[in-house]
Amino acid sequence: MNKADNHHPDGEPRWLGAATHARIALVPSISAARWLLLLIVAAGIYFFYGFLVPVLAALVIGFASWPIYRRLLTRVGGNNTIGATVAILLIITFLIVPIVIAASYTAGEIREWFGWAVEVNKTGAPVPQWIAALPGVGVWMSEQWTRYVGTPGAIGEVIQLVSGANIGNIYRAIVAAGNGAFHLVLTLLFMLIALFFVYRNGVGFARQVDLVGERILPNRWERISRVVPATISSTVTGMTLIAIGEGIILGIAYWIAGVPSPVTLGVLTGVMALIPGGAPLSFALVSLYLLASGSPAAGIGLFIWGSVELFIVDKTIRPRLVGGPIKLPFLPTFFGLVGGVKTMGFLGLFIGPVLMALLVAVWREWVREAEISAGEPVIVHDVLEEEIELVEEPPRPRKAASSV
Repeated sequence: MNKADNHHPDGEPRWLGAATHARIALVPSISAARWLLLLIVAAGIYFFYGFLVPVLAALVIGFASWPIYRRLLTRVGGNNTIGATVAILLIITFLIVPIVIAASYTAGEIREWFGWAVEVNKTGAPVPQWIAALPGVGVWMSEQWTRYVGTPGAIGEVIQLVSGANIGNIYRAIVAAGNGAFHLVLTLLFMLIALFFVYRNGVGFARQVDLVGERILPNRWERISRVVPATISSTVTGMTLIAIGEGIILGIAYWIAGVPSPVTLGVLTGVMALIPGGAPLSFALVSLYLLASGSPAAGIGLFIWGSVELFIVDKTIRPRLVGGPIKLPFLPTFFGLVGGVKTMGFLGLFIGPVLMALLVAVWREWVREAEISAGEPVIVHDVLEEEIELVEEPPRPRKAASSV
């Protein structure tokens, strides 16, 4: 071999041998692009995982309030920036501020409980008459009250005993509560920022999602894109707004009936109203407390008021607010609430049922397609033997998707 053959024309050595004009790539360009895209998406999910909850919350609120936002947008002349700003201010005024006020009142009532506990620890407290009058367990509960509450210093001894054995757990719980409150404030701030851009750029983003969805699911995207917004809107409206309303109305009823800490009990009732059957259980327990504590008229009146209010909500208001092609049965709703709270905290109360509703909607769409292919009537039977007929909507005009 000639020595000159191992060198470039400019005299530099050729370390990897002679070059060929047509090489076969080790990985095809299309496969490499797909793997690179998958890697970029995975890296984005890893780095921006902390923003997933506020973005999901912003999308849920945006979907649920989009019809109202469109009417607001027409009133401001179609300016997206001004419309988004006004919408955020309205949400802060009518949603965030009342929640903060309710939380502050709840914190004040909890402080009153602590003050009562300190005073009782100094002087002791006699057994309440309604506890002693409870059938079956009144004697036992009276003994426990005298042992742990009625004797001066008894509450302090219990706290000292518990804190001495679990001081590390108590310290970690306090630190976790502080971190959780700070994280909740940051999540709320990020949610408002994301919601602003959802309002301002929602139309363009929805157009892009439609374009990509038509390429990924060309035969199903047209129907799924109608089911998903209706599902989110109906779920959020039906669960959140009605739960807030029941918490406020029953909280006022607790205050009129003379129940201690009506704001705290109203907040708990609103949270329980997110679960099917939670609101009746709440006001029934409070009514039983009033009956046992010597206020039978207030207890009976509260129970009648709660029953009438629940009947009106279920028969008139809920059917008007809860629309769309899907209504969640008890079991998926319960799993959505528990899973959402366990995974995402307080916001999981709203996001968990929405995700579960989407899963149920997709499942029913698959069953519907299977029934159509089999020539059966378009009626979906879910796991709880409920029959829900999906109403056909007129198809939207489909645009030819250009190559991306």
